Amino acid sequence: MTPSIQRTGSIHDTKKWKEFEVIDFKPKQFGDYDIDAKIEYCGVCGSDMHTLTGGWGDITPPLIVGHETAGTAVTVGPKVKFIKVGDRVGVVGSCLECNRYKSDNENYCPSMIDTYNSKFPNGDIAHGGYSTAIRAHEQFVFPIPDGLDLDNVAPMFCAGITMFSPLKRHGAGPGKTVGIVGVGAKALGSDKVVVFSHSTNKKNTADVANVPLPLFLKTLRLHGKFLIVGVPDNKFEFHTMELMGNGGSIAATHIGSKKEILEMLDLAKKKGVKSIIELYSSGCSTSASGSFFYW
Repeated sequence: MTPSIQRTGSIHDTKKWKEFEVIDFKPKQFGDYDIDAKIEYCGVCGSDMHTLTGGWGDITPPLIVGHETAGTAVTVGPKVKFIKVGDRVGVVGSCLECNRYKSDNENYCPSMIDTYNSKFPNGDIAHGGYSTAIRAHEQFVFPIPDGLDLDNVAPMFCAGITMFSPLKRHGAGPGKTVGIVGVGAKALGSDKVVVFSHSTNKKNTADVANVPLPLFLKTLRLHGKFLIVGVPDNKFEFHTMELMGNGGSIAATHIGSKKEILEMLDLAKKKGVKSIIELYSSGCSTSASGSFFYW
């Protein structure tokens, strides 16, 4: 395959989301600021499953998921300044014009282009990382520091930044105690990281109907914050009285900005942060949850 013709596993119907089809496709039109990256690793994210199964609504077929990608730049546009051929990179988009983009909040851009299941302004369909390559604007291609392994870095482009951004934006650090439902990390220097895992059955834990939200809200210290970083298929409901006793608040964050991603990668290098991963060789892997393609 060449960057102009890419190969992937895709679906056309969320009701048949386990029935992947191998296809060759043309990526979006190559622009002056675009980069083609050969994908060497791509993580499996909950967002992929929500989209594949139709939990987040309709899809634009062929659907090619995957947005935790890491690989090597193989082609760069004539106006690209910060990436060169051969660089190790991780690869999304926004309008590049609005105030949110200009204030390092492009991840909240109202015209943001998701990595997959969305369209570029010219009508081309955005395709994800379960593919041989990916094409993106240089603003959304991130150089990976030496010393970080590609397989460990790939999940950081969603799972990692989804945790790093809210901790950074809401002041995690010395003197603070952080409670994280399911996972925890101390690289930002918080005094304590308390990990909540109320069930050994992770399938049930992932269902918002089984999340004891009132209990979690009661653990907040005075004027503490409960930060939401996930988007379940179903509604997330609570009673305002559950926040009154400690003057708590609920907030949400959406992945992170380019500035934050670069900071996260630098922190991972300095602190020796490693992702907990399980690697699959290239080809097709079938499990109880369905079939996935790894290239």
